[in-house]
Amino acid sequence: MASGASNSEGVSRRALLSAAAGATGAAAAWDAGLGAVGRPVSAQEARLTPDQVRFRPEIEPLVRLIEETPRARLMEEIGVRIRGGTSYQQILSGLMLAGVRNIQPRPVGFKFHAVMVVFSAHQASLNSPDSDRWLPILWALDQFKSSQADQLKAGKWTLSSLSGRELPSAEKAREQFTRGMDRWDEAMADAAVARLAQTAGPTELFELFFRYGARDFRDIGHKAIYVANAFRTLQVIGWEHSEPIVRSLAYALLQRGNVNPADADEPADRPWRKNLERVRQLRSPRLAGRTDPNATRELLVTLRDGSPDDASEAVIRLLNAGVDAGSLWDGVVAGAGELIMRNPGLIGIHCVTTANALRYAGRTSGNDETRAMTLLQAAAFMPMFRSAMGNVPPGALDRLEPLPVAAGGAGVEEIFESIRPDRTHAARKTLGYLEAGGSATELMTAARRLIFRKGTNSHDYKFSSASLEDTLLLAPEWQARFLATAMFNLKGARDADNPLATRALSALKG
Repeated sequence: MASGASNSEGVSRRALLSAAAGATGAAAAWDAGLGAVGRPVSAQEARLTPDQVRFRPEIEPLVRLIEETPRARLMEEIGVRIRGGTSYQQILSGLMLAGVRNIQPRPVGFKFHAVMVVFSAHQASLNSPDSDRWLPILWALDQFKSSQADQLKAGKWTLSSLSGRELPSAEKAREQFTRGMDRWDEAMADAAVARLAQTAGPTELFELFFRYGARDFRDIGHKAIYVANAFRTLQVIGWEHSEPIVRSLAYALLQRGNVNPADADEPADRPWRKNLERVRQLRSPRLAGRTDPNATRELLVTLRDGSPDDASEAVIRLLNAGVDAGSLWDGVVAGAGELIMRNPGLIGIHCVTTANALRYAGRTSGNDETRAMTLLQAAAFMPMFRSAMGNVPPGALDRLEPLPVAAGGAGVEEIFESIRPDRTHAARKTLGYLEAGGSATELMTAARRLIFRKGTNSHDYKFSSASLEDTLLLAPEWQARFLATAMFNLKGARDADNPLATRALSALKG
């Protein structure tokens, strides 16, 4: 959680939600408190040593600025650079690279969220009004400084240099990488992926990562999330930065316990092994067929009560019956929304963000087996998430009852006003608002702007970006219900303001 969250509500909730509906002048009314900024990281602590990876000459100075500037001054320093012409892409690149160099990607989560949230922050920025465009990125810079300080408390870690290390030839790099990943051999995989970053194209490289990101259930989906977000971030900042990022990614994917999974039969790995056998049962590798809402509902019921094996078997059966993979992805995503509705919290959040990441991998991959495996794994993971929650209260997304709400902006305001006292009522009002013809776009805009002003941790950005994106990918009959489930984790009008938003705006104005 970011330092400096205020306990006061700042601007009136009505003014805030009016701004969410499209006004651009609300920033002037934000609470001006700066809050605590935490212990600054000294230049000595951040100084590069010869064994640390160095970046391309044109980006290294910006990365060093981000690393070495104390947290209390970084926003203001970046504001100076922005006003001086430093581009959005350069700032995003510097942020991502500072993260992979300074934050250990193990466990895949916790302080490493500073890296995994970069694309989510960019996605929020991309879908924002011009007046808000920089706010998620400046927030993410502050989040990096928080994680950098946490890393130093745990013990300084940096991504090591490849200087002096022998890399495989371009011809042998792919085979060595897969052997290293299959054997969970960090040194072998690291050397090979470094060579692949130099010689392979983005598609070839990430076809491999899409598979390994879906391989096991350790770290409650964070591996798949990191794969998707790393790929998507590189598409924005440029593939010339890929080497350190894919090295960090490979290291993260090899996170395990004391037992080598290659020599064991641990629960986290069983769905993958079983699904490698199941995928051979597919009658058609293309996964294309008829859109079938009944199949979506059937899979949702299986995810609600069945085992991982039940879920994967249902996918195979429905695909072989001619159902399009899109209808089954709808079932997985709806199932994730139902789980957060039944049990809001960290595990529920990761049901949604993992389903989003695996669906992205499935629709991006050009390999038939990988596309099938991501769907099979996503289906198997939902019962595993449900089991990790323990005893959760009953609840069904398809039986959520709408509540009446005012039309237009007043309805949006009423929904976000009701989140804090009763999230279930907020969800039901969302369903009522949308079924009565309310604007999903207006509601999403309000949700994002509340995150900008009140969001305090990476999950606020990761969840909102995943949930809002998946809403638009669902079949129309599921969109309103799934968007309603987002109210179980989105920020509401009564949540405290985060003073970082005011500080970010001041930094941009100078």
